[in-house]
Amino acid sequence: MKRLVDAGGSLSGAWLRLLALSGAVALPTGAMAGTGQPSPWQIGLQTQVTPIGEYAQWFHDALLMPIITVVSLFVLLLLVLVAVKFNAKKNPVPSKTTHHAGLEVAWTLIPVLILVVIAVPSFRLLKDQIVVPKADLTIKATGYAWYWKFAYPQDAGGFEFEVRMLSDEERAKAVADGKGKKEDFPRLLAVDNEVVVPVNKVVAVQVTAGDVLHAFAVPSFTVKVDAVPGRLNQTWFKATKEGIYYGQCSELCGKDHAFMPLAIRVVSQAKYDAWLADAKKKFARIDHAPVQTAHSEVTR
Repeated sequence: MKRLVDAGGSLSGAWLRLLALSGAVALPTGAMAGTGQPSPWQIGLQTQVTPIGEYAQWFHDALLMPIITVVSLFVLLLLVLVAVKFNAKKNPVPSKTTHHAGLEVAWTLIPVLILVVIAVPSFRLLKDQIVVPKADLTIKATGYAWYWKFAYPQDAGGFEFEVRMLSDEERAKAVADGKGKKEDFPRLLAVDNEVVVPVNKVVAVQVTAGDVLHAFAVPSFTVKVDAVPGRLNQTWFKATKEGIYYGQCSELCGKDHAFMPLAIRVVSQAKYDAWLADAKKKFARIDHAPVQTAHSEVTR
């Protein structure tokens, strides 16, 4: 028991993880989930930094998890009861009961009521995700085998750039050159060019693909939308906290599917303006930059 408690008198990290995995204790999601990227031993969702993400996290933690926990424990209790009370040793003469009207009504009605409870916040979340409010910035994300290309609109400079994953050698070189610490370049997530957006602004993202199916996904934003060749899908987010948030292709797209991450850096308006001025000189200008699309304000 001494190893269960650390020097500070609290449960040690290893035992907390073991207990959490076994369901013996309920740990808050934020305690084991990182912001912007996965964390070691993470169980729950990544920490959310958008209004929709926060609502989705509440939906998962406060509603779905308690429901599935109660259902699972109830089913486990029934299985144990059946194994102990109705085994062949205790019941040499099997019961000939074939049905029970009240039980049949209950196991039909109760799941329906549970689904109704889940449906109300689920439909609201779905509506908020697909109804795009008026955007402050519209960018276009195109998936290729296997990298991303991002285009900024004409009123933001009308330029585009490609995003490719940094190799282990490139990560090591970046650290050696003093561009950051090792943790600033997470393996399989760090990229050569980051998408930069201002904080507390509505960003619409037009998503398509240039070859095969891909999917644009950023877990800390609760954003995920398919990138389909010949089709222009759309999603949106409003990041309320500065930082860097990693995403990846979430559609099995081929041999290097696991190696096409993306990174979105959320900065203040002043830093965004400074980055924009530099990006206009650094990246290629294009004439087919994305334009503002139709939108509908989200109503409550």
